[in-house]
Amino acid sequence: MLENGYHDVPSDKLVAVVTHLQMLEKPQPRGEATGPWTLRRHEMIALEEYREIHRKVGAEWLWASRLEMNDEELAANVHSPDVELHLLEIDGVTEGIAELDFRKSDECEMAYFGVSAALIGTGAGRWLMNRAIDLAWGRPIGRFWLHTCTLDSPQALPFYTRSGFTAFRRQVEVFDDPRLNGNVSRTAASNLPILV
Repeated sequence: MLENGYHDVPSDKLVAVVTHLQMLEKPQPRGEATGPWTLRRHEMIALEEYREIHRKVGAEWLWASRLEMNDEELAANVHSPDVELHLLEIDGVTEGIAELDFRKSDECEMAYFGVSAALIGTGAGRWLMNRAIDLAWGRPIGRFWLHTCTLDSPQALPFYTRSGFTAFRRQVEVFDDPRLNGNVSRTAASNLPILV
């Protein structure tokens, strides 16, 4: 347990406060905008294509854990028969991701969720979340959960609670700054300076 007060963090590390959220039953559907987007399940995505989606959707939020995996580790996650990768597309171009992990009995983890910067504020995120909720609860589960952190968009946590998720746990995560090893552009997360 962390004691009250300030704690030094090495210059090559980042710290995020992680909030875990869950829903224990399917919520009432929320209204949504219509748009040119479609949803496609991708069962055996090429690993480099998957990494590119992570960079496109998550680089600004420093999504890097999957970018740091070698091919074997990444394939074990995204090619698992119990992981569903759903991509939001516009005219065949991927602009969003909803990755549903059913590997634990009776539950689904939303491992990754997001839309590209071009779609933020268009209603595409709500549309994608509605699809993800339907897909998750279309299986025999008793719990649908995800986590977000203070490095994500400030809109993420309120969006998840409006979607029917309730916070149940908080953690602090310390990890290597992915901008220093080239997994994410050095210009990403400009609100968080790189310490030299």
